[in-house]
Amino acid sequence: MKYKLKPHWLSVAILFSLLDAGKLAYSVEFNTDVLDAEDKNNIDFSRFSSSNYILPGRYPLTLRLNDRDLSDFTVPFYPREEKKNSSEACLLPELMKQLGLTPTAEKKIRYWHHHDCADLSALQGTEVRGDLASASLQVSIPQAWLEYTDPNWVTPAQWDNGIPGLMLDYSLNSTVSRLQRNDHMHNASVSGTAGANLGAWRMRTDYQGSYVKCTASSRHNLGWNRFYAYRALPQMGATVMLGEIFLASNLFDSWRYTGISLNSDERMLPPSLRGYAAEVSGIARTNAKVTVSQLGKVVYQTTVASGPFRIQSLNSAVNGQLDVKVEEQDGSVQTFQVDNASVPYLTRPGQLRYATALGRPSRYDHHIEGPMFSNGVFSWGGANSWSLYGGTIMAEPYKALAIGIGRNLYRFGAISADVTQSWARLPNAANREGKSWHLSYAKRFDDFNSEVTFAGYRFSEREYMSMGHYLDTRYGGGNSGQDKALYTLTANKGFEDAKISAYLSYSHQTYWDQSDNHRYSLSLSRYFDISRFKNASLSLSATRSEYYGHNDDTLFMSLSVPLSNAMVSYNGQLNDSRYSQTVGFYSQLDNYDSYRLTGGLSEGTHGQLSGYYIHRGDKVDMSVNAAYVQNSYTSAGLSLQGGATVTANGAALHPGGGNGSTRLMVDSDGVAGVPVEGGRIHTNAIGIGVLADMSSYYRTSTRIDVNQLDDDVEASKPVVESSLTEGAIGYRKFGLLKGVKLLVILAMADGTHPPFGASVINRKGHELAVVSDGGLAYLSGVALGETLDVAWDSAKQCFAEVPKTLPPTTQWVLPCKSIH
Repeated sequence: MKYKLKPHWLSVAILFSLLDAGKLAYSVEFNTDVLDAEDKNNIDFSRFSSSNYILPGRYPLTLRLNDRDLSDFTVPFYPREEKKNSSEACLLPELMKQLGLTPTAEKKIRYWHHHDCADLSALQGTEVRGDLASASLQVSIPQAWLEYTDPNWVTPAQWDNGIPGLMLDYSLNSTVSRLQRNDHMHNASVSGTAGANLGAWRMRTDYQGSYVKCTASSRHNLGWNRFYAYRALPQMGATVMLGEIFLASNLFDSWRYTGISLNSDERMLPPSLRGYAAEVSGIARTNAKVTVSQLGKVVYQTTVASGPFRIQSLNSAVNGQLDVKVEEQDGSVQTFQVDNASVPYLTRPGQLRYATALGRPSRYDHHIEGPMFSNGVFSWGGANSWSLYGGTIMAEPYKALAIGIGRNLYRFGAISADVTQSWARLPNAANREGKSWHLSYAKRFDDFNSEVTFAGYRFSEREYMSMGHYLDTRYGGGNSGQDKALYTLTANKGFEDAKISAYLSYSHQTYWDQSDNHRYSLSLSRYFDISRFKNASLSLSATRSEYYGHNDDTLFMSLSVPLSNAMVSYNGQLNDSRYSQTVGFYSQLDNYDSYRLTGGLSEGTHGQLSGYYIHRGDKVDMSVNAAYVQNSYTSAGLSLQGGATVTANGAALHPGGGNGSTRLMVDSDGVAGVPVEGGRIHTNAIGIGVLADMSSYYRTSTRIDVNQLDDDVEASKPVVESSLTEGAIGYRKFGLLKGVKLLVILAMADGTHPPFGASVINRKGHELAVVSDGGLAYLSGVALGETLDVAWDSAKQCFAEVPKTLPPTTQWVLPCKSIH
């Protein structure tokens, strides 16, 4: 049968496409006489007579509020008795919680269908519309009825605790070296987090281990550092944690204890009101492993290429002093400390921020050691310009009291000052009492394109003891050193006209009972053009570390010239009177992998070669490196970072995964190899992928790269949005149709056709087509062998089975068998 597209039918089709049914609030009757159809008695436009009509039933839909995706729900559609030929979405209580309505708006809501479904019609300007084509429930609510929102932030009611699941994250680094004396050394380390999520609770355990083998000996260890659980309390803007914990405080030093804490979490605030996390910078002399730890626990570990490095991905929840270790391929080690202190302690007017803890100090072997203590700190915003803050530590042999004030200086920045008084009683020793003063300052100079991210000064009297110092003296032998003074400064400045940027980091620590430590890092960069080569750069970096009386100085110079997706460079490095220079080539590949090759002279006369390759994979992030220095050493290294996430909805290996961090599991509806976030990951064989670096309490959009989809795959819903609580395993499902495109004629057993206007729906609830005159339907995304339902008169009337093998014609008859 050959079908002829008739002009009147085309006109009506265009009319439907231009008709905004969402704005119709009344019944519509159609004059079918204008249609040039063969059978004018076989037309069913009843579902178009009421706006947004959806066949009564239950549909899996994504709640979309004001064009923002929230969570997935199964939404019932029921007929309204007072409205003929109509159905309406039933807004169940769990769905209503996601909307974030004001108390005034909630009081206006009425309910229907046995008092189960919310009716939003009393909220002026509100619209609710189901859209089966995009598998979404579109809800439009004026801002006046909603709580405070931010372009990248949603109210606590819309935060998603995710789904239950298991996770295992790891960071593995291994290096094999052969030194000049034919000594062999194999060094490997692993760290990570294992955990389980159940509802809002996150159970976690951290582990770390190392293996070192030399020519004559070897040693290894592997252990579980700590066990803990936590959950968010959105109604309080806080997080509660149980188990083996590190004290989190801007006022007092951190130590490890076993107990409970309840802390307000500024990550639950809008992004513009959140805090600051420090960065770690330095210069690696070779391809090196960098480990950032705090009180023995690995916070961050990675492998970096030779030259300057800056680590800017530390969690803002990490406070206090950080230990940094840079292990070079030649076996040498750099060590220094970074003070990860916060910017001045300012709080919004009328807001109270707090942190409380109760427990007993504990060791890494999980043994309790020390007195029961309680701790509490607060910050109260008294007005726009100042905040009052303070806190206490209370234990039978040790007490401390702190009080301070923060002041907003507006155009001159912000400043805070506080004083802490301690009382300590040691066995067989006189009681010790002392004070510690702290001053800090922060300022962003927008007019000068510069910023002092943190500058601070702390001075402690000889008799002052922090709780950490007390515990070390009382139970650990007292080798940690007694603090005297600490100066810190981090600043950057841009000179746009000269195309120069400068960065400075400085820290100076003095003690009452041991030698001083200090470290500074300075870098200058200038961008310029060389003939047709644009944005060449010249940079100079210098660091000095003095640690326990030993100076470690490094000077690094680099010239880089970009060439399309590649770059050539010259590097010169001076360290302890040893000078090396290399010429390098860097290139980024189409799959986002990159590599670097360098060659040159070490210590003036020794030839050297090195290579570094980074692979961003769907299952793991990997880097490999190798180096050779004449008459010195040969070395090769491997670094792997990734994890595994397992849930009832699917499982996947994935790259990244920072110590049990927040992650999003995306489901491509069984379609394998779907590129997500520009191809950063691809879904696996069962259509599952995991993005393991999601922000907590932050609105995030995740999208399919539709330009990389296979020809037989169409994306009806290529973008999903999420706002996940800390540590959550979020789950979102993309709308995808994988299959062939078919032009068929649907025919009943008696030779008739489904009416003009009938709907063709697959078993997943997606509408594939609207039947036109003579049973003609153009189907897209059809899987061979699947069953399709055809509905009219507000009910499913027949079903059609697509054959597993297609006939060799472009148009053919598809039998539709009656359901009744």
